[in-house]
Amino acid sequence: MGKVIAIANQKGGVGKTTTAMNLGVGLAKEGKRVLLIDSDPQASLTMCLGIREPDQLSATIVDVIEKVVNEEEFPESYGIMSTDAGVDLIPANIELSGAEISLTNVMSRELIYRSFVEPLREKYDYILIDCMPSLSLMTINALACADSVLIPVQAAYLPVKGLQQLIKTIATIQRRLNQKLRFEGILLTIVDARTNYARDIIAEVKEVYGETIHVFDVSIPLSVKASETTAMAKSIYDYDPKGKAAAAYSTLTKEVLQHAE
Repeated sequence: MGKVIAIANQKGGVGKTTTAMNLGVGLAKEGKRVLLIDSDPQASLTMCLGIREPDQLSATIVDVIEKVVNEEEFPESYGIMSTDAGVDLIPANIELSGAEISLTNVMSRELIYRSFVEPLREKYDYILIDCMPSLSLMTINALACADSVLIPVQAAYLPVKGLQQLIKTIATIQRRLNQKLRFEGILLTIVDARTNYARDIIAEVKEVYGETIHVFDVSIPLSVKASETTAMAKSIYDYDPKGKAAAAYSTLTKEVLQHAE
């Protein structure tokens, strides 16, 4: 049975999409069957994987959601695309922002994702869900169907401060919707290790959360190359394979694999 990991943080710009892509590709390089699900109407993950015009796609996660809501039968492969990066993808586009509104009166609306993700566990070793930067209905859906949540956090004061609300939300979902949900870990990102400020933030996160939530040993360094991967539609392994960001994501991949054992 495949493992489902939601990559979530209500704060934008903390490296969720970069982490989803590079962790997914890293797992694929380790021989794992990987599906990435873009759950953000900005479609950043979709575009990162080389799909430049997501609004023109014939089937996205919105179409999958509609079929679940309307109780239509559809093949497990519906909406899934293969990519040159070696991972499969359920893409998103701007229509996802409207889908949330349409789900307002739907029964069990927090469990829509679970309906179509559960059957895919047999086909994939890892299913990674890239959540939108908000504690929205779609983010709740992702957390309600996941085994664990990985939280990328920029090594800066405000993003770390926002962890408190996210953790409270996750605890509520654990109690009400998904008792098996666990923390995969907190991943410090965009870290400028040359500064005392970044080192102090990392120490604070480990002190405040380290006893109850796993904090990954590796942190993702501040890297121009890593930020450029989005525009280049390449993983860090293809764009800058010998760089510090590629080494960090490779270490993260190994930590995630060890965590699963």
